[in-house]
Amino acid sequence: MKKTIIIAFAALVLAGCAQKKNSQEQAAAAAMAAQPQAQAVKVMAAAKQDVRQDGVYSATVQAFAVNNIAPQSGGRIQKINVEVGDFVGKGQVLAEMDRVQLDQAKLRLSNAETELGRIKQLYEQGGLAQSDYEAAELNFQVSKSTYDNLLENTILRSPISGVVSARNYDRGDMYGMAAPIFTVQQITPVKILVGISEGDYTKVKKGDNVTLTVDALPGKTFSGSIKRIYPTIDPMTHTVNIEVNVPNQNRELRPGMYAKVNVTFGHSSSIVVPDAAVVRLQGSGQRNVFVVENGVAVQREVTLGRHFDSQYEILSGLEVGEQVVVKGGSALRNGAAVEVIE
Repeated sequence: MKKTIIIAFAALVLAGCAQKKNSQEQAAAAAMAAQPQAQAVKVMAAAKQDVRQDGVYSATVQAFAVNNIAPQSGGRIQKINVEVGDFVGKGQVLAEMDRVQLDQAKLRLSNAETELGRIKQLYEQGGLAQSDYEAAELNFQVSKSTYDNLLENTILRSPISGVVSARNYDRGDMYGMAAPIFTVQQITPVKILVGISEGDYTKVKKGDNVTLTVDALPGKTFSGSIKRIYPTIDPMTHTVNIEVNVPNQNRELRPGMYAKVNVTFGHSSSIVVPDAAVVRLQGSGQRNVFVVENGVAVQREVTLGRHFDSQYEILSGLEVGEQVVVKGGSALRNGAAVEVIE
């Protein structure tokens, strides 16, 4: 009986020891589980490189020059020589008006010229006073000026080389001065007005080269140059217009096309990181990156510059040589333990 009691007591003691050991192991496991696990990240050293400073602006292609062709006064249209879409050269006859007044003016000019010749001969022989000769000469000059004016407004010529973009009358119509007979637009070259910010105003100069693309011609890039810089800044938008001229020798660009113009302002030496390294804080415009310091991720707010080739220019918030997280940063929190992997 005594031996049985001793055996039972020993078994009880052993069971208690085993239970205590299990409790200690569970506590140790729980403590390890509670400890934060280091997150694996890839890093790169922040370094500077040359960054091209440019801007892309939306604009509309415009004709280099637009001329409305119309006579000085009303009259009947006798001939229409061109149609919408025709390319015309400088000086080409586009239309002719009624010639009655022109023919009359031509006769008067011929008579005035004959009379001037006769009076000049008499004046040189001493048969007339100088005042008579000057009066005849004045009459000839007035007749010639009248004829030249009527000729210009009867035989309508294009003052530029371009394309006919509008025709508002037909042959035989009476021109009523309500709208021009033709509109001719010069499209070699074309021009584009680009509004750049006042901060970039001093970074451009006349003659700088630019590139542009148009939605209507995908895959094609056109080159142009800055022809002039407007002298004033818009107080509402704080932008200044620059005029870009594009040769357009093949006439591919047409007025009204939507264009994206790339203007280069030079180069700067800046820190550049992959765009995957930039973390956007939801609900705000704040942009952050993580740097690794002593095995811990430290959140940094940065100011972004240009975006190019899947990279961001960093204007402030980073120093050269700092270890920037470039992979695994989206799940990080400030102060989290990290493990750098190759």
